[in-house]
Amino acid sequence: MREGFYPALGTPLDEMGNVIESSLTLHVEDQIRGKASGLLVMGSMGIEAQVRQSQYVKIASIAIKAAKDTVPVMVGVMDNSIGRVLDRIESLNGLHVSGVVATTPFYFGMNQAEVKTFFEQMADKSPYPVYLYDLPGVTKTKITVDTAMQLMAHRNIAGIKTGDLPTARMLERQKGEVDPQFSILFSGLDVFDTAYSFGLNRQLDGMFSCTTPLNIQMYDHLANHDMAAASKTLDDIVNLRDLFVSVGVFGGFTHAMNLLGFEGNFAPDYTIALNAEQQEKVKAFMQQLKLI
Repeated sequence: MREGFYPALGTPLDEMGNVIESSLTLHVEDQIRGKASGLLVMGSMGIEAQVRQSQYVKIASIAIKAAKDTVPVMVGVMDNSIGRVLDRIESLNGLHVSGVVATTPFYFGMNQAEVKTFFEQMADKSPYPVYLYDLPGVTKTKITVDTAMQLMAHRNIAGIKTGDLPTARMLERQKGEVDPQFSILFSGLDVFDTAYSFGLNRQLDGMFSCTTPLNIQMYDHLANHDMAAASKTLDDIVNLRDLFVSVGVFGGFTHAMNLLGFEGNFAPDYTIALNAEQQEKVKAFMQQLKLI
């Protein structure tokens, strides 16, 4: 995995929950023009756990086709058992997938021995490289540093996505003892600038999907070692994220994507759409940031 930023793409759906191919294709092309180093399809922002099963392979296929082998494309395979995750992986057979990304199961909690078993058995049978997704706020289970270090030794486990800065820093320092090529994709948006200064220069987040000009600016500033300017740009992205939180994350994200010209609903089907006042707040702030 190259250095740089990795957008967790949104998934544009119509009223029946079917993917809108033209919108997803445009979304992928926008991120590639925006210098993304790779893409995650159907991560958390891409509502993998909520998309209809009939659309799952189609969404992955559209994104991979649109990327045209210019950047790595990872696909989310999150589910609640080894068997169900392997079903998802098997359904991707024949697609040029750069890696599959899985959280721990998110219904019951797990101990670390179970976490290790879950990922090892998945990786044993996956034809694609496996990336761990450390998301304890959703799954109830943290992937500890010790567990990640043990899993790092598996020939088919290629990296981890985590928003925990101490975990990421420790793994970055220690990976040379096990697998120097192991990729740490840091996802703690609020401290991306700090993480970068620690050498965590592969960063992944859903907000990148709707802030393309800011992404370019921030990483240009980081490359030029202008941390003050990079931090200011990061603040703009974080403040937009916080606005989404205040009005409803997926409702805010959907409205932002629509304002950017991407058709469709980017939210779970139970999400309440923004009212006129909330829509205006999102629009005004995006205009302030010169995103529209």
